[in-house]
Amino acid sequence: MSSITNNERFWETIPFDQLNSKQWEQICDGCAQCCAHKLQDEETDEVFLTNVVCQYLDQNKCQCSVYGDRHVHVPDCIKITPENAKALPWIPDTCGYKLLANGQPLPDWHPLMTGDSESTKNADMTITGKVISEADIDIDDLEDFIVEDSYFNRLCRKIGA
Repeated sequence: MSSITNNERFWETIPFDQLNSKQWEQICDGCAQCCAHKLQDEETDEVFLTNVVCQYLDQNKCQCSVYGDRHVHVPDCIKITPENAKALPWIPDTCGYKLLANGQPLPDWHPLMTGDSESTKNADMTITGKVISEADIDIDDLEDFIVEDSYFNRLCRKIGA
């Protein structure tokens, strides 16, 4: 584990809503759980998670292959912001954005803590090997792929485990 100085720990000294775009992007741990499709019940507004991910997600790298233009390719791709980081119910409990929005520390395996961009994957906290691409299913059957809210948290080890 690399040593991090206080100057490098910007997420602990800069208010969450005042991070610049580079700092904001670094808060993402690269788990790609936010790239999983969600379904919303039209009557109750209840949100259901699936184990199907966007076709533009490179599952091995846990990166969007069209990230800069993702809203052109996927207009309903939801951008996590300081305003919604607490409110989006489908964001996993391990998400750096959610943790910081709630005043909690980043986990020990987070790339900002380790200095290693592969640390989330090495900690088995990514979707790699746990999901399927929307390109591999009939999207009309998406309801068949609904999983419990805790699905990803069960598949991925808990913080500190």
